[in-house]
Amino acid sequence: AEVAVRASIFERNMESPVSLRRIGIQEIERSPGSNRDISRVIQSLPGVAFTPSFRNDVIIRGGGPSENRFFLDGIEIPTINHFSTQGSSGGPLGIINVDFIREVEMYSGAFPANRGNALSSVFEFRQISGNRDRLNTRATIGASDIALSLDGPISENTSMIFSARRSYLQFLFSLLELPFLPTYNGFQFKTNTRIGQNRELNIVGIGAIDNFRLNLEANETEEQQTTLDLLPVNNQWNYALGITYRIFRENGSDFFVLSRNMLRNTAFKYPGNNEALPRSLDYVSDEIENKFRFERTTNVNNFRFNFGVGGEYAKFNADNNQLLFFDNQLREVSTFSEFDMFKWSAFGQATRSLFNNRLSLSLGVRADANNFSQSMSNMFEQISPRISASYQLAEDLFLSANMGRYYQMPSYVTLGFKNPAGVMINRENNLRYISVNHFVGGVEWRPLANSKLTLEGFYKNYGNYPFSVRDSIVIGSQSTDFGIFGNEEVVSTGTGRAFGTELYFRAEDLADFNVFLSYTFVRSEFRDISGNFVPSRWDNRHILILTALRELGRNWEIGFKWRFSGGSPYTPFDLEFSSRRDAWDAQNRPYFDYSRFNQNRFPSFHQLDIRIDRQFFFDNFSIMAYLDIQNVYNFQSRLNDTVVRERDANGQPIVITDRDGVERYSLRSIENLTGTVLPSIGLIFEF
Repeated sequence: AEVAVRASIFERNMESPVSLRRIGIQEIERSPGSNRDISRVIQSLPGVAFTPSFRNDVIIRGGGPSENRFFLDGIEIPTINHFSTQGSSGGPLGIINVDFIREVEMYSGAFPANRGNALSSVFEFRQISGNRDRLNTRATIGASDIALSLDGPISENTSMIFSARRSYLQFLFSLLELPFLPTYNGFQFKTNTRIGQNRELNIVGIGAIDNFRLNLEANETEEQQTTLDLLPVNNQWNYALGITYRIFRENGSDFFVLSRNMLRNTAFKYPGNNEALPRSLDYVSDEIENKFRFERTTNVNNFRFNFGVGGEYAKFNADNNQLLFFDNQLREVSTFSEFDMFKWSAFGQATRSLFNNRLSLSLGVRADANNFSQSMSNMFEQISPRISASYQLAEDLFLSANMGRYYQMPSYVTLGFKNPAGVMINRENNLRYISVNHFVGGVEWRPLANSKLTLEGFYKNYGNYPFSVRDSIVIGSQSTDFGIFGNEEVVSTGTGRAFGTELYFRAEDLADFNVFLSYTFVRSEFRDISGNFVPSRWDNRHILILTALRELGRNWEIGFKWRFSGGSPYTPFDLEFSSRRDAWDAQNRPYFDYSRFNQNRFPSFHQLDIRIDRQFFFDNFSIMAYLDIQNVYNFQSRLNDTVVRERDANGQPIVITDRDGVERYSLRSIENLTGTVLPSIGLIFEF
């Protein structure tokens, strides 16, 4: 059988001596409350915020969910969630099959130069390779899906892993009389081929097909009726497919990556869900990327060099037909946007240790550009330098720091937006790359060989952030929802900052427990149109997470996780404006009052999750059973109020005419609490 070799979870990285966290296979598979969802597992890492809603938004050190990049065995993948928000990274359920993940690295700063287009984080997901001796089969019955995984040999030099998943949430939601019925499907595979003694070829693929329909029979309560009025039918599919080729040399390696990914997102809505009427929303969009990257790593005279180039060809189109309310009128707007673009990059990094390896220094630089517009075509305007240093003060004590400037291109949704006049206005506005400066310093203490304590401080300074012309706010400080994010006119004038501290303690075998404790203090702010700092949606202030795992013997394992988060800011609704009949009919929900942007704050949120695992071994197979209970003590957290239209005895919305002759709905707010004890049972069969 093949032996998987991985870096120690405590191994130091000279290029990124700060802001790098690793999690191994045990934390991934046994994380309480995560229900084997990698997107929820990473929410336990320091600096990562979480929300009480059913979303997996990746929110790191006060940055929004659109500021992250994800790599699977060196291949960039556009999303890690089913039903993903186009233009962002959020969604309710993870795509990646945890059975195949052996290690995750999260960079919340000190990004290596070979990873670009990120402002807040870079994730590296590393998969296992298939067994070269025999075929292994794993069948999983989880809380929301069933899955089949295979790994084994294809030939003498080639192994494979493959998995397929399909949800049965639609049946559960129908039994619970929920007004929406989601169905998701996922696949994932990898082949690994050894070519001679020093060459390796991998083929990696991942994808999802997600369908979402309405349950029109679940319309008894006001909340159900409001949800049915609001939600569109949303279907999407995406995939990423890539080939990597590595040549090992005596003093380094060459690494070639060729990949393609695509997202198709569709949404439509009928007024009152009456299919006899014209659609009030009809949206179809494609995002396609073809990528190539070359990296060379070499060791010369005690230096380690990594350098390379990258090129991409991308296409985007969006056919958007919808009702919009602007200029005091309800209008039908139809636009078709389409563009293609080339992107290119170059990067290099040099690393060396000095003074008997007590001091390590790493200097890197990167440059990116594209031909979408003249304002983004000059690489020298997107020079991205970075420097890291670490000094070993004592055998078990390290002092480290990093400074870097990073760039990220605005989303395709934002670049391709057309205004009602049919003008690709954000190109006319000379949109630029978003920039951020990172300053990080920290100390690491290792009191024992299997434990460490780190304390880090960070400061991030944003520039050129897309600023909403309509709402006069930085779009990165807005809340994201399902569907589309950033589809509006913006200008590159937004500025902001995020700063704070992180305390992280990790110990293996502490009183027979594996313990993980993290505390994060974070402030996240952007300047408003008057130049004043206002809190962003991600300004949670305090985040505390305690996780403990223990093996009890006789193949029993138990774990718990307690999480606390300060309340996030939110913007109240403008009920006066929202009550206008024509305004409400445009989007079937209330409008935010951006003159009071994020002036309110939700109460704090906390939750206890417990997980119990038991494994049974038989002659030719094994069974692992688990019980995962989320929110054990049933904490109720508050979300934005649900605003409903009051109805008459016939179930029709009440319409009144004010003194100015404007027709208005009679609106009412209902307190919106979320949170319930959520037990999940799963069975995993291995053959």
